[in-house]
Amino acid sequence: MNNKTNEELQAFVDKATAGDKEALETLVAGVQDLVFNLSLRMLGTFADAEDAAQDILLKMITHLSSFRGDSSFTTWVFRIAVNHLKNYKKHMFAHYPLSFEYYGNDIENGKIEDVPDLTQNVEKDILAEELKMSCTNVMLQCLDTESRCIFILGTMFKVDSRIAGDILEMSPETYRQRLSRIRKKMADFLGQYCGEYGSGGCRCKDRVNYAIQSHRINPLQLDYMKATEIPVKTMLDVKSAMEDIDDLSQDFSFCKPYQSPERTKHMIQEFLDSTQLSIIKNS
Repeated sequence: MNNKTNEELQAFVDKATAGDKEALETLVAGVQDLVFNLSLRMLGTFADAEDAAQDILLKMITHLSSFRGDSSFTTWVFRIAVNHLKNYKKHMFAHYPLSFEYYGNDIENGKIEDVPDLTQNVEKDILAEELKMSCTNVMLQCLDTESRCIFILGTMFKVDSRIAGDILEMSPETYRQRLSRIRKKMADFLGQYCGEYGSGGCRCKDRVNYAIQSHRINPLQLDYMKATEIPVKTMLDVKSAMEDIDDLSQDFSFCKPYQSPERTKHMIQEFLDSTQLSIIKNS
């Protein structure tokens, strides 16, 4: 779907809203990884991202007849996803909000040397990599919801400022200015504390047992290690509008994209196979 023109995509939408299941499956397959990765960065955990991605994809499917082609199909999906995620209150960090102050204090004062071995015979290098991906992702939760959305759209998806501004209801210039400030704030925090992506003293391998004790990672459920990583270019190929905004992009190489979990794919497929598909034609 990534290489299709707007006219071809509109034809798929028209077929799907007329009840063509194959066309609908093509549209869903083309955006499901985008929706899951946006959800993962916005919400911080795989479980919450899976639930939200399912909600967003179902919302996309059931509102497909409202797509008028005024924007690209991907932009339309982005708008649905962003609006859903900005108001999403069912995820863990909605109940346990974080801040950079809290995160920094925990890095500096956590009693990591007092924790026994909790690795349960899982290799420490594997657990350290899981913690690195989890920690940097959860760190995004230190940003307020809108700032987090700006950072993710600009840094991970490199959405054109005109499109991002439209999605977030702000001018392109305001979006660019805020993105630059937020990127600097993130880069400064990484530089001060993180030894993996900055010059700080925190090393994931040293904090594995502390992270297990704090329920930040689970040796028996390594979500990042079992997830299938996809090339960044594949994710960016979902859309064509891109621009370079500042020179901090390489500071955020932890923003890796992943394939949608099989559970999400199966749930959506079950929906597409059900009689509920008729509501698309009648919506």
